[in-house]
Amino acid sequence: MRPAMLLLAAAILAPSAVAQHHAATTAKSAAAESDPLLNAMKAELTREQQLLVLPGMERPYFIQYRLEDVHTYEALADYGALVREVENHQRAVRVEVRVGNYTTDSSTTRGLGSVEFAATDNDPDALRMALWTATDAAYKSALQSLTAKQAALKQFQNPPTANDFSPAKAVTRIEPLVALDIDRDDWKHRVIEASGLYAVDPAVKAFASDVQFSSARVIAMAVNRYTVNTDGTMLRHGYATYQDLITIGGQAPDGMQIARDNGTTATAATGLESWPTMRKRTIDDLLSYNDLRQAPLVAAEDYHGPVLFSGDSAADVFNRLFVPNIEADRPEMGTIARTTGAYASSLHSAVLPNYLSVVDDPTMRTFEGQSLFGSYAVDDEGVPVAPVTLVKDGELVNYDIGREPVKDFPASNGHGRAALVQGARSRAGVIVVKSSQNLTAEQMRAKLVAMAKEKGEDVYEVETMGGELMPRVLYRVSPDGKRTLVRGAAFDDLDQRALRADIIAAGGKPWVAQVSSPVPETTIVPEILFDDITVKRANEEQQKVPYYPPPAAN
Repeated sequence: MRPAMLLLAAAILAPSAVAQHHAATTAKSAAAESDPLLNAMKAELTREQQLLVLPGMERPYFIQYRLEDVHTYEALADYGALVREVENHQRAVRVEVRVGNYTTDSSTTRGLGSVEFAATDNDPDALRMALWTATDAAYKSALQSLTAKQAALKQFQNPPTANDFSPAKAVTRIEPLVALDIDRDDWKHRVIEASGLYAVDPAVKAFASDVQFSSARVIAMAVNRYTVNTDGTMLRHGYATYQDLITIGGQAPDGMQIARDNGTTATAATGLESWPTMRKRTIDDLLSYNDLRQAPLVAAEDYHGPVLFSGDSAADVFNRLFVPNIEADRPEMGTIARTTGAYASSLHSAVLPNYLSVVDDPTMRTFEGQSLFGSYAVDDEGVPVAPVTLVKDGELVNYDIGREPVKDFPASNGHGRAALVQGARSRAGVIVVKSSQNLTAEQMRAKLVAMAKEKGEDVYEVETMGGELMPRVLYRVSPDGKRTLVRGAAFDDLDQRALRADIIAAGGKPWVAQVSSPVPETTIVPEILFDDITVKRANEEQQKVPYYPPPAAN
């Protein structure tokens, strides 16, 4: 369009855009004004700003109120019988009071603030009493912390490498309330039946006596979080997480503990798997458990060479070795470190191969049709979020940062996130690991087999991981492509150096790993192929198997 036409179009469209913005702002204000909890929080915050100062002491320069309304439901069944069904609804307020100034204040690396339970109805007077009690305690604690901190700082030669807190603009965002929405009777019957399949299904009944535990559960949680602070920020947002889980286990004939567990996650109960799918998965897990019991032990001699990690297991690797180290937590006083993680001194250094990049993008609501736990619009400190490139072509270029700055990063990028009734810390949202290689799953496996042929010996492929980065389902892959299930293995040399130097390929279908607690997060990772990982036999104590079989199931 010519400039004159652009100006004319702008003149025509501008009033409409202004009207839309005004209408949206009016709607937000109306929603906020009609919320009795927000009204009570604002009223008490205003009163505290006027009155909260002890004679001869400093007045707070920042106060934040956060109310959390948490509604949970859980049903747990063992061996085909209901063990527990619990529904709970609670509210708690958390008050953060900062005394001092943005450069040096009363905060410590162990956090600050005070917590009180609140009434579950909408009585404004009861809520204000809880806020008043928590504010009084938080203020007195802040005064003591500031005095102790000022004394401690005098012991150090070098001043802190960053301010204690960063300013933020006022934000108002009022989202719809979230409700717990799950068919309790349906899911109760599902977990009962799933946990008892080991004893009755024809496909698995033959080895029922070898199953020492069989559990199924569903966990649902809906959280509505209300926030007001002296910046002028006012927030109301909610999130829900739903999870089902199957856990099956026992012992191999030599006494080794064997377990299989997995499940599905969703932001709505309707996003969980159907009963036929859940039933099939339970049978598959039982069959897999029996295969593991009978699988040979991994070789006694250490193996050094290629290992292919599925997307599922690769997500575990990144969640353990990468994600905590890009969350920029403030170091202890007196140190010159940038953060507390393994990447404290890795800024502008290679931490991954040059064909991998990582973005934290909480604005992503879905991925391939799956809703993401880690998505949000404004963090728990009132800072709007935008995508953050953490690693570009293998080089660490940024961290996830909240309002407690670290060296070289004086401002928040919207990653101050809080666990329930905890203070906000720098935490991830939606981590996406991207590869420029664009290899398919078939090409990744072909590459692994080609390396086996080149070495003239078996290599390894891990399907799922257990705790402490231990392989749970591991296959030995021969040069002809044959896979043999093995057990009793552990990895060595699986660390940040391996992430940087030993990943030689990435691709296949990305895996979406969801974590609901302590802070909802999502990690999306492709399959990864390491060139040189040590696989060794785990040095685990083998307990005796039971002397006699379990009671027969009817």
